[in-house]
Amino acid sequence: MSTANQVLMPNKLVYGFRAIDEVGTITNRFGNKALIVSDPVMEKEGLVNRVENLLKKAGVSVSKYTDILTEPTTRNLKDVLTLMSDGNYDFILALGGGSCIDTAKAANVMYVNEGEIADYIPGMKHFTKKGLPLIAIPTTAGTGSEVTKVTVITDANTQVKMMVSQPELLPDVAIVDPELTYTCPQKVTAATGLDTLCHAIEAYLSDRSHELTDHYALTAIEYVFRFLPRAYQDRNDKEAREKMSIAATMASIAFSNASVTLIHGMSRPIGALFHIPHGISNAMILPAVLEFTKDGCTEKLTNIYRSLHPSNSNVEASDLVERFIKDLKHLCIEVNTPNLQQWGVNGQLYEQHLQKMAKDALASGSPNNHPEKLGLEEIVELYNLCYSYQF
Repeated sequence: MSTANQVLMPNKLVYGFRAIDEVGTITNRFGNKALIVSDPVMEKEGLVNRVENLLKKAGVSVSKYTDILTEPTTRNLKDVLTLMSDGNYDFILALGGGSCIDTAKAANVMYVNEGEIADYIPGMKHFTKKGLPLIAIPTTAGTGSEVTKVTVITDANTQVKMMVSQPELLPDVAIVDPELTYTCPQKVTAATGLDTLCHAIEAYLSDRSHELTDHYALTAIEYVFRFLPRAYQDRNDKEAREKMSIAATMASIAFSNASVTLIHGMSRPIGALFHIPHGISNAMILPAVLEFTKDGCTEKLTNIYRSLHPSNSNVEASDLVERFIKDLKHLCIEVNTPNLQQWGVNGQLYEQHLQKMAKDALASGSPNNHPEKLGLEEIVELYNLCYSYQF
């Protein structure tokens, strides 16, 4: 029986300060007609115009779609597909956070495959074709969609967040420029940074992890603990921004290849039903999930703590788990993470949706990768714990 593992990532990863200035040179082999997929914030900040000018300087004509809000939906997907059908583009360029990149990835692959995106969730159909060349340029250090084979799109009718994970979704090129994250507001820095932490912890905990993904994940965890508070306090801290961009990329390579676990499984229904940004909904439940399932995660949580604090190697494992969860709560407090109640989620409405959220979480498949397997009622209990959880 083979024990081989694999690591999938874009064909090219271009990284560094001012890397965005190379976009014209990087894309010239793909053709001379591009569609930029972005959002109103990137347009207001001038980044869409900056990329458009760089492409035009390289002889590329450009069209734009910039109507994506905080969480992408099937309506955004259909809008982009309509533009692609009418435009005869040579390549697609996604600029922004995970919402922009996820929308571009989903539209690009659905442009050449039959049916609806819902047909391709885990356990269903597989894509038979890869779309146009896709260049992804993240402006946050968190979602890591630029290096993953994953897209998450909310069904506008059912309010279910659909995760699709297949190799055809991988961008061809990722351009990671830490300077672009300087424009992130403090709250976005916190949310995307904690999303990075979730990706890394879940990739490490996952039953599908292996030695290479573990290396990426542990390094990312270390960088988030060291540099997220600094990036949160000072948006111009060059070293912190650089390290968080590295962390986001490494964590995303890890989870794209090892998958996510119970945390993401439970987070998606919260985001879909209560319209909470993905990184924040992850952070809201991360410590509670780990505390609730710590008995099944003891060895790996101990390894994480020891990688952060090598001098504590002789302390009992159960004590190290408690210390790690305490450190995790402290990090959440440092970057002002609210619980669901503090966010303003209505308690009665939340209770009404408990069964649906738990069923949707299980249906996603992600909880199957968690070291401790929970049933429906246990997940309902955990959702209840998360509502007013104290960090």
